[in-house]
Amino acid sequence: MFLTAIFIRNSHLGHKTPSDCKRSGQSGGTEAMMRRDRSRALVTFAVAVCIAVTYTSVWAEEAGIGHYLPGATSSFIDMLPDRDGSSVVVADGFTYYEGNSDATKNLDYGGLLTANAKGTIYADTFLLIYQAPWKILGGQPAVQLLVPYVWLKVQGDVALSGRKLAPSVFKEDTANGFGDVEFFPVMMGWKYGDLKWQGQFGVYAPSGTFNKGDLANIGRNYWTFEPSAAVSFLSTKIGLEVTAFAGFDFNTENNTTNYQTGDQFHLDGTIAQHLPLFGGFIGAGVNGYFYQQISGDSGAGAKLGGFEGMTTGIGPVFSYAYQFGDFDIAGEAKWLPELAVDNRLNGNTVWFKLGVSWGAKAEAPIQAM
Repeated sequence: MFLTAIFIRNSHLGHKTPSDCKRSGQSGGTEAMMRRDRSRALVTFAVAVCIAVTYTSVWAEEAGIGHYLPGATSSFIDMLPDRDGSSVVVADGFTYYEGNSDATKNLDYGGLLTANAKGTIYADTFLLIYQAPWKILGGQPAVQLLVPYVWLKVQGDVALSGRKLAPSVFKEDTANGFGDVEFFPVMMGWKYGDLKWQGQFGVYAPSGTFNKGDLANIGRNYWTFEPSAAVSFLSTKIGLEVTAFAGFDFNTENNTTNYQTGDQFHLDGTIAQHLPLFGGFIGAGVNGYFYQQISGDSGAGAKLGGFEGMTTGIGPVFSYAYQFGDFDIAGEAKWLPELAVDNRLNGNTVWFKLGVSWGAKAEAPIQAM
C-alpha cells in the first residue's frame, strides 16, 4: 500500500450557547441533555488519508493498492455539517497501516513482481471544507480539499526477470513526501429531522512522486474519479446511530508503466451508541467495510492479468465531541483489521482524527434531541 489518505469531514454540529450549557447542567437528565445538546455538539469530519478518502491504500490493483482506503468514511462524523448557514472545517488525520503477503502471492510494484511483500505506512492528512449557506434543490453545497503527507516502507522478494517463477532478490525501499491530493468540487447535503443524506464527486490528482522500478511510491501516477453517496440516522432521543457510505472509483491508466487499474466499489458503515459525558458526547460502536474490484486490470504492464482485489474488515470505533465557545471540536479513533482478502496485503489500519468546525449560527437550530 503506497498511499494512504485520511479524510476528515464535518457533520452534526451546530452551536450551543452558554445558557444552553447552564440549562443542561441543571437538568441532569440524560435524555433532556441529549435533546438539547447532541445535534449542536457533534462535529463531522473524516479522516481518510492516503488516506480516504477518501486517497487510499488497498493492496490489490497495481501494487495492490488503489486511491480509496476501505473504512475511511463510515460514520456520522464523515457527513457534511447540518447548519443552515455557512460552515468551515479544519481537520487533521493520522493513519497507520501494516500488512503483508506470502511467498505464493506476487504483487506488482512499479513494474517489479514482488513476493513476501510487507508494507508499512504512516500518513498525516490536512483537510479543509467550506459549506455555503445557499440552498440548491433543498440541499447545501460544499467543497473539500485533502492534502496528505506520507511515510512509506515496502520490502519483498523481487523477481529478477519480471516473471513469476524467475529467481528473486530481497529489496527494500522507503519514501516520504506529499501524496496524491484529493478534492471534491461537488458536494451536496440534505437533512430531515434525524436523517441526513448527501452526494459528492471526488477527484484524486496524480500529484505525488512515482518512479518506475521503485517498490515505495508516494503517488499512484493516475487520476481517479469517485462518485459516492451516504445516509446517516442519528436518533436525537436515544443516541443510536446507523450510517452507510457507498462509492465507485474509476481510474485512468498509469502511462509510465502502461498499467490500467480496474474500477472499484466500496461500501462502509457504522452502528454506534452516543451518550453525554463531561459536557460533551462520547460514542462507541462497530464499523466495517466491503471492498470489491469490479473490473480487471489491463494494459501491457499488467503482468499478473486481471488481478481483481477484494477485502472485508470490521472493528471498533470511539468518538468524543465537545463545544468550546463558538468552536465545535471532535476526535475519533478506530481500528480495522482485514478479515477476508484477495490479491492484496492482509493487515490492520488504525485512525486518529481531530477536527474543528465553526460557522454562522443556524436560523432554526435543531432543538429536539
